Amino acid sequence: MRLNIVPARTGMQWVREGIRVFFRMPLAFAGLFFMFLAATVVLSIIPVVGDALALMMIPAATVGLMAATRQALDGRFPMPATLLAAFRQSPRQTRAMLALGALYAAALLLIMILSASLDDGQLARLVEKHGGRLTPDLMADPALQQAAQASMRQMLVGSLLYVPVAVLMWHAPALVHWHGLPVGKSLFFSAVAVLRNTTAYLVYGLGWAAVASVGWGALLIVAAVLGNIGLALSGLLPLSVLVASMFYASLWFTFRDSFAADEPAPVESIDHG
Repeated sequence: MRLNIVPARTGMQWVREGIRVFFRMPLAFAGLFFMFLAATVVLSIIPVVGDALALMMIPAATVGLMAATRQALDGRFPMPATLLAAFRQSPRQTRAMLALGALYAAALLLIMILSASLDDGQLARLVEKHGGRLTPDLMADPALQQAAQASMRQMLVGSLLYVPVAVLMWHAPALVHWHGLPVGKSLFFSAVAVLRNTTAYLVYGLGWAAVASVGWGALLIVAAVLGNIGLALSGLLPLSVLVASMFYASLWFTFRDSFAADEPAPVESIDHG
């Protein structure tokens, strides 16, 4: 295995390829992503450990969605069992995948705890006080601005803390699954691949932000033309699932282009004469 250095424009290519492969089999990808969401919701219901278990399964589910992209590229319809692809390798790789999941869950729970300390829940209490709606009285409440600022600080700090986790984990599950790397090496090579191709990944992130913005903007325009704001609210979840499904369909391309299998060494001829 060797690292590839790609130009910045490759980031937008990954976005386009993700969208194209999604629309080859939209029902398959949307269905797999919805099943992934449903599984995390069910796991999160389990008392005490539910949230940790749901987070722990994300790296393995990511591998399953990447495997679905590979199958779609080969003209095969990804079946629900594809989501379990990460657990169909050797026992050693399965243990490594579970270890990655445990590390990911621990990191995210720690980030949640740290960022939650910046917000005492004032914004949620204010909204609840006004019946859970943005009423005129709520908008006029002087405490709203302070609560909103605290909430924004919480989200900003949480996002910044998540960046190094994302860099370490971006390719780690795929490296365990397809290259058989141990946990430590998979995290290391994932970070190296992302950092060496920072501009491509920035363009990739901006590309998906643009796709989401265009989709949400179009939804708001349609709702405004029809004079039905409820349409925008009701369409927000399906649109978010659509964009997220296309995003996960594109992950395989980021991995494929960031790494390449080593070419076999040439066979040396031996002169016996």
